[in-house]
Amino acid sequence: MDYFGQHLILDGYGGNSKKMENIELIYNFLDTYPEKMEMTKIMPPYVFKYLGKKPEDWGLSGVVLIAESHISIHTFPLKQYLSLDIFSCKTFDSDNAIHLIKDMFCLTKTEVKLLNRGLEFPRDIRLATDIVYEERLNMVG
Repeated sequence: MDYFGQHLILDGYGGNSKKMENIELIYNFLDTYPEKMEMTKIMPPYVFKYLGKKPEDWGLSGVVLIAESHISIHTFPLKQYLSLDIFSCKTFDSDNAIHLIKDMFCLTKTEVKLLNRGLEFPRDIRLATDIVYEERLNMVG
């Protein structure tokens, strides 16, 4: 792997609003999915209801921290929309995650981006130190 980690960004449309307002469903997903991804959950999920300035902006937001990074979700039941992020320094099956979310919330349309993050992340700190030292020498010289 020539990058630090994967970042899955999913926007879902036309979903089941009853599922999007189900705090237990979202909590259970955040609570159990890290293990299915072979990741290490380092805290219980945190899910809360948000009431926006406009009534139709209300929804649920949830996050779980994993040793490898995080999973977050934001739902807008009245707009039948959700956004999901899975960021991990460990490779995971993004296709499986996409299908699971589409099925769980009955999404009719999705926009998906999968990014490789940290393309220059220094895996070996001694090597990174040598590179920075050489760059500084070249700047001076």
